[in-house]
Amino acid sequence: MNSDNGEVDDQTFFHYRQGGDVIWATYHGPNIRMGTLTGIVNEDGTLEFNYQHVNLDKKIMTGFCKSTPSFDSDGTIRLKEEWQWTNGDLSKGTSEIVELVEKDNFKPII
Repeated sequence: MNSDNGEVDDQTFFHYRQGGDVIWATYHGPNIRMGTLTGIVNEDGTLEFNYQHVNLDKKIMTGFCKSTPSFDSDGTIRLKEEWQWTNGDLSKGTSEIVELVEKDNFKPII
């Protein structure tokens, strides 16, 4: 789920990693050829990060995000996100990212 002004959709795949309070990820999807994010885990468990990606129009898009993790009854991680572009129209939006069981299926579209 994503705001209309975003480029992430329900076919965008993220591969998150964590080392202590540092997080990073790579991502791709139908509208995104390749993306990366880098951030921190705050003491309250929220995530703050900057992201950048190359979209299908070969434009580099950048922004920042604050995510609030929660757990479904089956233990699945869900991230509710509030984000803003730092280039282009500088608009804001929301997204929701849901963990998949199969985690090692990342293939960038380049």
